Amino acid sequence: VRDVLFIYEENRCSMTYMYEYPEYLKIKLPKKTARRYPAYELYLYGEGNYAEENKNLLLTGIPVLFLPGNAGSYKQVRSLGSIALRKAEDVDFKYHFNFFSVNFNEELVALYGGSLQRQTKFVHECIKVILKLYRDREFAPSSVAIVGHSMGGLVARALLTLKNFKPELINLLITQATPHVAPVMPLDKYLTDFYTAVNNHWILKAQDLRNLTTLSVAGGFRDYQVRSGLAFLPRLSQHDSALSVVSSAVPRAWASTDHLSIVWCKELILATIRAFFDLIDENTRQITEDPKKRMSVLNHHFVRHPAKMFEENPEAFTELTGAFTWITVKASKWTYSVYNDSDGKYFAFPLASHRKSYSHVYCENSMLDTSSWIYGCMNTNSSMCLEAADLSWRAELLPTTKIVMLKLQDYPSLSHIVIQVPPAVGNKYTLGCEFFGEDSRTVQLPVTHLFSFGLSSSKILLNSTGLYYNVQLQHFNQIYQAFKIYIESHCHSLKERKPSVYRLHIPWSHEDSIIVAKVPSLAEISAKLHIAQPHNDSSLPELNIYSSPDCQYEVILKTSLLQVLGQIVRFHAGAFPVYIVSNILLTYGGQLSTLRSTGQCSDFSLELVRTAKPYKVEPLISIVVFLQGFNWFREIWESLSLPEVDAAVLSRQDAWFPLVSLILFLFGTGIAYWSGVFLSTSLRLFSSLWLTLIRPTVLQKDKLITPRRLCGMVSLALVSWTTCGAFAVLIIYLQYLFKPVHIFVTSVFHFQDSGHSRETSQNSSTHTVKAQSSRDSISDATQSPSNSTTIAEAVNSLKMHITILNLFTWIVLLSLPSLIYWLKNLRYNVRLDPDPCRSTAIILVCILEILMNSSTSEVKSSKLLKIAAKVPLPLSVAMLAFGRMHLYRVPHFVTFSLLLHVLCCIV
Repeated sequence: VRDVLFIYEENRCSMTYMYEYPEYLKIKLPKKTARRYPAYELYLYGEGNYAEENKNLLLTGIPVLFLPGNAGSYKQVRSLGSIALRKAEDVDFKYHFNFFSVNFNEELVALYGGSLQRQTKFVHECIKVILKLYRDREFAPSSVAIVGHSMGGLVARALLTLKNFKPELINLLITQATPHVAPVMPLDKYLTDFYTAVNNHWILKAQDLRNLTTLSVAGGFRDYQVRSGLAFLPRLSQHDSALSVVSSAVPRAWASTDHLSIVWCKELILATIRAFFDLIDENTRQITEDPKKRMSVLNHHFVRHPAKMFEENPEAFTELTGAFTWITVKASKWTYSVYNDSDGKYFAFPLASHRKSYSHVYCENSMLDTSSWIYGCMNTNSSMCLEAADLSWRAELLPTTKIVMLKLQDYPSLSHIVIQVPPAVGNKYTLGCEFFGEDSRTVQLPVTHLFSFGLSSSKILLNSTGLYYNVQLQHFNQIYQAFKIYIESHCHSLKERKPSVYRLHIPWSHEDSIIVAKVPSLAEISAKLHIAQPHNDSSLPELNIYSSPDCQYEVILKTSLLQVLGQIVRFHAGAFPVYIVSNILLTYGGQLSTLRSTGQCSDFSLELVRTAKPYKVEPLISIVVFLQGFNWFREIWESLSLPEVDAAVLSRQDAWFPLVSLILFLFGTGIAYWSGVFLSTSLRLFSSLWLTLIRPTVLQKDKLITPRRLCGMVSLALVSWTTCGAFAVLIIYLQYLFKPVHIFVTSVFHFQDSGHSRETSQNSSTHTVKAQSSRDSISDATQSPSNSTTIAEAVNSLKMHITILNLFTWIVLLSLPSLIYWLKNLRYNVRLDPDPCRSTAIILVCILEILMNSSTSEVKSSKLLKIAAKVPLPLSVAMLAFGRMHLYRVPHFVTFSLLLHVLCCIV
C-alpha cells in the first residue's frame, strides 16, 4: 500500500496560471431541459475582454465541451481555456476556441452509477444547445470536440449508445485519466451495466466510429486512483482511430500526473492545445473532417515528436543553399561542439564506405529548435549536394536532445547523410553521429525471477564507448513483475559532459518512462508494467541508453518485492472488501459451529485465527477457473445460468496469477482481525462511559418480535422505499450498535450488584466494591455459581452480536456512496432513483430488527443450526468467485447467512 500511495516520482508538472480573472457565463437551457435536469448546468469559459465580448453569445470560435469527472467541478476547464486563449492571441485570433463546461453538481459517479445515464442524456442536450449558438455564422460548426476528465470521458463515450444520437455531432474525443476498461470500485449494478453497454457498443459498432478520433491519456504511477491499465481503450483491429498513451511517454511532458493534476499539468495542457490548433482546417476554420490528419496530429504531439512544427504534407526534397562550408567526414564516429560559430557548415557523411561494415547510423543534436538539421543526399558531386530529402521528420525529441536512427538498408538510394550547422551566435550545443552494427549495440539481459526477492541480480557491462545502447529485457511481460534497474556510468576524464538519457520503452503500449541523469552517476529506474504483453506479441521491452561519449555503463537489475506487492495492490485493491467480508463470514460460521458443539460462542479474534484459512476457499475457485477452459464444462456452467467466475475474466485480462488471491486473502485476514479488535475496543470504551453516566436496567430476556418492533420494522422499510435504502441501513446499524453496549453494561452492572449483595449479607460492615475492567468482570461473573447461566448467556450473545456488527459494518461502508449521493441531491429529489440498495435494505431492516433482540440460547436449540453453521463456507467461496469484480453482490451473500440466523431464532 505504501508503494502505491507514496513511492513514485516527484511531481514534474508546472501549474497553469490565468493572466486575467476567469469568468463562467451560464448558458440558458431550454425550459424542458432545465426542468428535467435541475441539478445540471452549462457554462462558457472566458477571461477579461474575451469574457466581456462573449456575454451576448455571438460566438465565432470552435466549440470544445469539457466534462468533469467523479466529484469534479466545471471550473476545471480553466487550464485548457486559459492556455487556448493565450495561443489564440499569438495568432491574432485568426482561429480561437470557445470552451464550454458542464456542471454535474460534483456527483460521485465513480461510486454510484445511477446517474450516469442521466448525465449522458444531459450532455446530448448540451451539444444541441452549443451548436444552436453558432447557427447562421459564416463558419458554423457541425460538430463539437469533447475533453472528458475521469468519468466524464466515459460519459462522452456513452453518447454513442443513445438511440437518437447522431455520431457526426462529435469528431474528436480526448479523455484524461478515464477508466475505460472497468469501474475502479464496482459498487452497484448500474455502474457495471453502464460499462458493459458502452464497451460492447464500441466493439460491435467499431465501423461506425471511424469518423470519431479518440485519445486517452493516462496519468502513470502517480495516479493511484485510476491505474493506467484501465485508461487504455479496448484494442480493436478495425478501429484505427483510437490512441491510448501514458503521460510519462508524452513528448515535451515526460511526467507522470496524479488524478487531479492531469487537468492542470501545464506540459500536458500545452500538448493538448497545440494539437487542437494543428487540427484546424484552414478552409472550414473548424476541426478537420479528415480522420487520417487527426490521427497524424495526435501522433505528432502525443507519441513521437520530430522537433518540428506539424505539417500535413511536408516537402519531400529540399535544396541545400546558403554560403555554407562543405566538410566531408569519413570516420564512423563523429562529435562536434558549436559555440559562437559565425560560419554555417554542412558535414557530409558518404554512405558507400559504411554500408558493408555497419547496419545503422545514429545522429543526435542538442540544439532543440524546430528547424531542419539532417538530410539525405541522392545526387552529389565532389563538392556539394544539390537536392536532399529532409530526414529531420525521422527525428525524435528527447528531454535534452533530438535523435535520428536510420537503418541503412531502408535507404538504398542515399549516397550521403548531411548534417547542417547554421551560424550560432551566443548558442552552445553539440552534435554527434555514429555508424554501428545492430548486434554490437543490442544486448539481452534476462530479468531476475519473481521469487529471487531481490537477493540475486542480473548485470551487464557495456564496454564500448558509443552514443547509443539498446538493452533488451527478456521475460519481462507480466504486470506482477517489478524491478529496480541501476545504471552506473564511469567516464575516462572529469570534463563537463551532456547528461545521459535513459528510456524504458514498452513496445506494445505507449507507456515509456524517461530519466535524465548527470554523468558520471548512479541512476535508479523502476521497471513495471501498466499492461501485460498481448499473446500475439513477441517484442521485448527495451532500456535505451543515449549515452555520453568516452563513458562506460553498467546495468544491474533486481526484483523489487515491495513493488511486486505494490502491483498486486494497484491492480486488485478494489477487491479488498470481498476478502475481508469473506474472512468475517468464515469466522461467523466457525462461531455457529462452536456454539453447536460446545454450547459456548468463541471470541471473534480467536475464531478468525482458527477458521479463516485460504485453503478452504481458494482451491475450489482455481479448479473452476481451470475447468472453464474446457468447452463441455462451459456449456454446463452456462446451462445453469451461472455468471462467469471473476478470476477467469481477470486471467483473460492478464491481471491474475495464482498467488494473488492468497496474498489478498491474508491481507483480508489482517484487516478483518484489526477491524474486529477496533470495534470491540470502541464498544468497550463506549460501554464504560455509558456505565458512569446512566444506571442500567436489570438484565432480562427480550421477546423476539413485539408490536413496537414491528412498527419500527415497517417504518424503516417505508424510509427505505420512499427515500434511500442506504439511509435505512445506516439507521438500523446505529440502532444495532447500542445492543452490544446494552448487554455489556447490564452484564457488568448485574455482576457488580450481585457481588455487592453477597458481601453485605456476609458482613455487617460496608465495603466499597471497586469496578474492575469490563472483560475481567464478565469472565469472573461466568464463574459465579448464582449468576453463571445468565451472565454466560449474555457473554455468548455479546460475542455473536459483535461478529454480526463486523459483517454489517462492511455492508454499511459499501452502501455509503449512494447515501452521500442522495444527501447531496436531497434538495432536488427526496427519493433516490434508481436506488441500488432498496430491496436489500428492506430485507436487512427486517432481519436486524429480529437479530437485535435475539440471544444464543434460542439459536442453540434450533434444528437449523447445523445448516446455518455450514452455509458461510460455500457463501465465502461464492463471494470470492463472483464478487471480486462485482462488489454490490457482497451484501446479498451476507444477507442470506443472516436470514438463516433469524430462522434459527424462530425454528
